[in-house]
Amino acid sequence: MNPLPFQAEPPMLRVAVEINPGDVRRQEFQTPFRIGRVEECGLCVKSEYVSRNHAEARFENGVWVIRDSNSANGLFVDGLRVSEARVDGSVVVRLGVAGPVLTFEAAAPAPPMASAPPVTKPAEPAPGPQSVEQYMDKYFGKAAAGQPVGEHTMLVRRAFSEVQKKQKRKYGWVIGGLAVLVVAVGAYSLYLQQQASKRKAMAEALFYSMKSLDVDIANVQRLVTDANNSQGQQEIRKYQDRRKEMEKSYDQFLTALHIYERKMTPEERLLLRVTRIFGECELDMPKEFATEVNNYIAKWKSSARLANALRTARENNYVNPIAQELLANGLPPQFFYLALQESNFDAYISGPPTRKGIAKGMWQFIPETGVKYGLKIGPLAEFRRPDPGDDRHHWDRATKAAAHYMRDLYGSDAQASGLLVMACYNWGEDYVLPLVRKLPANPRERNFWKLLSTYREKIPQETYDYVFYIVSAAVIGENPRLFGFDFDNPLAGIEGK
Repeated sequence: MNPLPFQAEPPMLRVAVEINPGDVRRQEFQTPFRIGRVEECGLCVKSEYVSRNHAEARFENGVWVIRDSNSANGLFVDGLRVSEARVDGSVVVRLGVAGPVLTFEAAAPAPPMASAPPVTKPAEPAPGPQSVEQYMDKYFGKAAAGQPVGEHTMLVRRAFSEVQKKQKRKYGWVIGGLAVLVVAVGAYSLYLQQQASKRKAMAEALFYSMKSLDVDIANVQRLVTDANNSQGQQEIRKYQDRRKEMEKSYDQFLTALHIYERKMTPEERLLLRVTRIFGECELDMPKEFATEVNNYIAKWKSSARLANALRTARENNYVNPIAQELLANGLPPQFFYLALQESNFDAYISGPPTRKGIAKGMWQFIPETGVKYGLKIGPLAEFRRPDPGDDRHHWDRATKAAAHYMRDLYGSDAQASGLLVMACYNWGEDYVLPLVRKLPANPRERNFWKLLSTYREKIPQETYDYVFYIVSAAVIGENPRLFGFDFDNPLAGIEGK
């Protein structure tokens, strides 16, 4: 009777989940399972990039397959979105364009037990040398070199000589092949570096094309708003849709370049994110800029000012209305922290007297700019005290005016650079923009970093501090507890954030 064919079980599938660098969780599976954010999934991965039911793993036709379950964020292998990934030995899959990294490795199943070979009685040892050393001494040793030898010994020595010659030729080819391989690997590494440089240059060009489009959108939006043109609003939405597609392509470049996968701390990742939010290219960020932001983070940590100001904003229900007004004007909601730097969210504060009058309110408008953006100036404008008849003390009206003002700055020669907008807001566009216009007329050259490196001696220390305090507060605000603060992200859950 013929035995039944051996039926192999699915090999064990080992999974290593890395959400943050160095934080790796490992699991093993031998039956189909789901991957997602909910607890019911066999592999539960808690991340904003992971869908509730993101993917499924099954053993099909002799191989494990990871298949996308029509997730919103998708599966990515080597920077490209795929519908499924086969685990041919191992495969690295990313959930979402910048989400957790999952390494799948299929272990080979244990082979079926073989029957034991028949036991044979060892043959009696032949007389003569009984060890390898004795054989070597007999046939090739120095002691035997001058002694007469028999025909058998001579044949052994000739055979050994031929083997040595063949081995020399063989290993000569091996060594030569290894040398060629080393050269090829070096050339391939150089090719990869060149490809990475090209991708980086293409990503930067795409980013600055996005910034040019941002300038156009800001200018068109101002014209359409002034004219109250509904058809113009439709055109703006077309521009914005095109902008979103460009940003998707840019994100794919970042994934291919592994920008956010390098050995970064969570704090460094947040700084890159906030830099991008404020309209600067993370690929171009100078190291000294990151160092300086960290210095200002340390200043925030040394006082209670940030926590107290955010408590004021929460208790007075300022956070959501301010963020939504900024979003409605095409601005990042993180400009919320500009009001913090201006007034600590005190709607009734008055600044010191200046040659342009006294700045008042949460957004610290001077009379001239307030009038320009539709705010009524009260009768107590020349006095440092609250004025019920002054719109600058009405935080909701002042917030609308501030958002329109910053939107106009975005469309100016500031070239949609959030950091330049901050500098203009503090020092005044009449001082900042003439310096910016001396820089080359493109977003790559018109940013806060170029302004600092070219005109640092002309920029007031107050403006320098102003920009870095806002940026560092925004970095902390993304994850306050990471920096030792006892409160949560005030902008968490803001629609469109």
